[in-house]
Amino acid sequence: MAFTYSVDPGDPDASYLSFWRERHLCTLTTLRPDGTPHLVPVGVTYDPGARLARVITNGSSAKARHVRAAGDEGAPVAVCQVDGRRWATLEGRAVVVTEPERVEEAVLRHAERYGRMPSPNPARVAIEITLTRAMGRP
Repeated sequence: MAFTYSVDPGDPDASYLSFWRERHLCTLTTLRPDGTPHLVPVGVTYDPGARLARVITNGSSAKARHVRAAGDEGAPVAVCQVDGRRWATLEGRAVVVTEPERVEEAVLRHAERYGRMPSPNPARVAIEITLTRAMGRP
């Protein structure tokens, strides 16, 4: 019996979306310049209507540097969360955004999902991931 875990990232079913609204620590995988994966814990928010996932971070972080190094077309990345046997992954192209309104949107979404406003950080940026694939078993 074949299982498919594919999800439309712009139109997930209710259980998939609900899982992404729960408070979970996630991981972000970026690629280093030598092509090896760099995996770090992050908070992630998911906006299926915009087909975006967002991560807030310091502009000088390795994850931001890896994404910037990919150039204007963006970097291929994946974010994932796991809770026991439940899991969900979002994949796409990431870019670093610095526009204050876009960073603030990412901060507000983070605060909503994780239940607290992040400390102020003048060096904060947002990594926006335009989603191309989703999968999981929520």
